Amino acid sequence: MQKTELKTFSFLEKSINQRTPITGFVVLLSAFFMFFASFSYADSGFKHWIKEFKKIAIAHDIAPSIFHMAFKGIHAIDPEVLKNAAYQPEFVAPSWNYFDNRVHDIAIVEGRRQAKKWNKWLLQIEKRFGVNRNILLAIWSMESNYGKVLTNKSVMRDTIRSLATLAYADKKRSKYAHTQLIAAMKILQSGEIKRSQLTGSWAGALGHTQFIPSSYLAYAIDMDKDGRRDIWNSVPDALATAANLLHKNGWQPHLIWGIEVKVPQGKNLPENWHSFEKWKKLGVECANGHPLPPLAEQAILKYPDGAKGPIFLVTKNFFVLKRYNNADRYAFAVSLLAERISGRPGLVHDWQRPFQPLTFQECKELQSRLSALGYYKGNIDGKIGTASRKAIKAFQLHHGLKVNGYPSSQVLLLLRKQ
Repeated sequence: MQKTELKTFSFLEKSINQRTPITGFVVLLSAFFMFFASFSYADSGFKHWIKEFKKIAIAHDIAPSIFHMAFKGIHAIDPEVLKNAAYQPEFVAPSWNYFDNRVHDIAIVEGRRQAKKWNKWLLQIEKRFGVNRNILLAIWSMESNYGKVLTNKSVMRDTIRSLATLAYADKKRSKYAHTQLIAAMKILQSGEIKRSQLTGSWAGALGHTQFIPSSYLAYAIDMDKDGRRDIWNSVPDALATAANLLHKNGWQPHLIWGIEVKVPQGKNLPENWHSFEKWKKLGVECANGHPLPPLAEQAILKYPDGAKGPIFLVTKNFFVLKRYNNADRYAFAVSLLAERISGRPGLVHDWQRPFQPLTFQECKELQSRLSALGYYKGNIDGKIGTASRKAIKAFQLHHGLKVNGYPSSQVLLLLRKQ
């Protein structure tokens, strides 16, 4: 259906530009009917799919009344979901960009504030599951910006409609969406959430800690003992659910996730697991020059930004974090943000970046000044993404600077002079 739309509008634009006004109007009218005819066809196909999927749901022990409640009012796919599913980023963020957008002063300060606010519950969660509170707070920050995303109507979508859209129209995610759609209806059937509250990301991730429905069924915890495992409205439930996932996947309570290190120059170090004692004998030390802790536990070297960036020894707990999101960058971001929330200093060695970094507040100022000059039209959120880079490049080009899109102190200083 999407390809039909694109071809229709391409044909329409060409026709109107090349023909007389009357002919152009006829083409416009024809294209209008073609466009909506394709939608009608797609909607009828989707409605048929819903009828067929009902049989599958019932075979998976979903009551007909629950299915009817779940799909009531859903007559068409969600085009925004397909738009997000089809998005292919033009730009793979370098390490400095990825981590600057996630491990920053605002997230650190807010994490400490939330730690005080939820201290009573965090103590109970730590005691029950053995997972450090700062790790849980960092996950909360990464997943939903401490719950702020849940109130953003432009981001949150109806979970049943989102998953049905993916199951019906996205071949790549169809199998995943089928499974999660059944799981989402099982959540409804449990009575733990109202139908109107079953919302999440375009891909079906739910609540403060963004659990997919099947993971909710496997790990969700009713920490506040109100009879519902409510990861949408109960912060204790959401954080306990995240802790339970880590606990059940092998989190070791008294084991560090890892440590930044310095390796001996010119020495070919092994790529397999060794104890901290063995790494110490091989010449590896803490990045600040202190000796490694005398731990018997095994660790392995990681170079997330190459040999010239920060280097880490990571333990099995680091890999447990990857059960939440199977990306090294994600596990590092959670771990490093947790360190900063706890009050520990930042990295000794910065990520490889060819410019002087700005603070998070300075990045917001940069966006605000670019916006005031008409270069930038995105959110003033301090996060440097595609729109920010394009705006910086346009400003650099206009002022005769090297065009690279970097949010540098040079760019901010020039903006302040405008």
